[in-house]
Amino acid sequence: MSVKLEGSHPNMVSADSFTGKKVIDREGIEYGKIKHIQINQNTLCVCGVTIHQGFRKDYFLSEDYIDKFTEKTLLLSRPPVRVGIPVIDTDQRKIGKVKRIHRNLDTNEVESIEISDGIMHSKILSKSEIWGVGEKVILGITKDQFQKLE
Repeated sequence: MSVKLEGSHPNMVSADSFTGKKVIDREGIEYGKIKHIQINQNTLCVCGVTIHQGFRKDYFLSEDYIDKFTEKTLLLSRPPVRVGIPVIDTDQRKIGKVKRIHRNLDTNEVESIEISDGIMHSKILSKSEIWGVGEKVILGITKDQFQKLE
């Protein structure tokens, strides 16, 4: 439980007061709840949040995804790519699911995604092949083009 300190700035809040708040994007899609606020120990600024989406499904979102905190939610400026969500082509045909996300270690930006298109098969696509992200990842190619990739 957080306590408001006397004489503190009106915009100053305790980081633990955000734990458990819903995380949504501009379309109202819910991505889970805030588990942790991540602080840069050198600058003491928020560098991201850990989101809890369900049983053993925690993931990190850097500060560039954060639009603003409200009393009940964390509003995202853009939807994140997440492991396990469906992947479709430009014609809305199902291709598979996001199996793994490859990020730049310095910036935490998505560089590529690994898409599972069967039990044993997967392919890695660069982020330039992603057309859109929401409840699903939409690729900028057709299913036939995807199947021809090595």
